Amino acid sequence: MSSGQVIVTTTVDDEEAARELAAGVVAARLGACAQLVPVTSVYRWEGEVRTEPEWRVEIKTTAARAEALTAHLREVHPYDLPEVVVTPIVGGSEPYLAWVDAESS
Repeated sequence: MSSGQVIVTTTVDDEEAARELAAGVVAARLGACAQLVPVTSVYRWEGEVRTEPEWRVEIKTTAARAEALTAHLREVHPYDLPEVVVTPIVGGSEPYLAWVDAESS
């Protein structure tokens, strides 16, 4: 079961920013839905290792919309270098994936 859907993941530094980012993406039909998950990120930035609370935003969309979504995230994201990772969905509930297709176009 293969599909033409992907999950686009990014992170932001607070819940309000995550909610705004997710709502904007869904309103623009760049994604069918987004989930917001609190996480702790450990990363190297400007020569030092940092540990910070962040909110992961996982957006379900079609592979065809991934490029436009990525461009949108780069444009509106508050970070200088935002994480934007596209992961293919290789299977799942066909009715759900059809809904992702319908809501992302």
